[in-house]
Amino acid sequence: MDTAADVEARLPIRSDMDLAWVRQHVRQAATRVGFGLVDQTKLVTAASELARNTLVHGGGGVLETSRVTAADGTAGLRLTFSDEGPGIPDLERALSDGYTSGDGLGMGLGGSRRLVHDFEVDSTPGAGTTVRVTSWVSRPVRPRGGA
Repeated sequence: MDTAADVEARLPIRSDMDLAWVRQHVRQAATRVGFGLVDQTKLVTAASELARNTLVHGGGGVLETSRVTAADGTAGLRLTFSDEGPGIPDLERALSDGYTSGDGLGMGLGGSRRLVHDFEVDSTPGAGTTVRVTSWVSRPVRPRGGA
C-alpha cells in the first residue's frame, strides 16, 4: 500500500508526437526516481503501448505521472492513462495474449501488464478507460501468465 503519491505531470495524448513526449517524459521520470536502465526500458515500453492504446482506441486522452512511496520506503512511479473513448467491451479477452483489435500485434495490454508490478484497468463500454500501472525501484517483476 502506498503511503504517499506526488503528481509530477499531466501530459495530453492527442497525436503521434505526443506519444514521443510520453516516452521521453517517462524515461526522465524513471531516472529521477532511481530506476536502472533495464527497469526504465520496461516502464517506457509499457507506457508506449498504453499511450498508443489511449490514442488509437480511446480517441486521445491524458497521462498522469506520480512519484509514489510504499510503506516500506520503496520509491516507485505510477502512470495513469485515461480516455473518454468507447471503453473495452471484453476486458478479459483484451488482456489475453494474441488478442488484437485488428490493427495491432496483440501485445498492448497483456504485454504492458507483464512489464510492471501493479496493473489496474477500469473500463466501461461507452464511458472510457483508465489504466493505472505502478513500478517499484529494485523490485523484480514477477512473471504473469496470460489473462
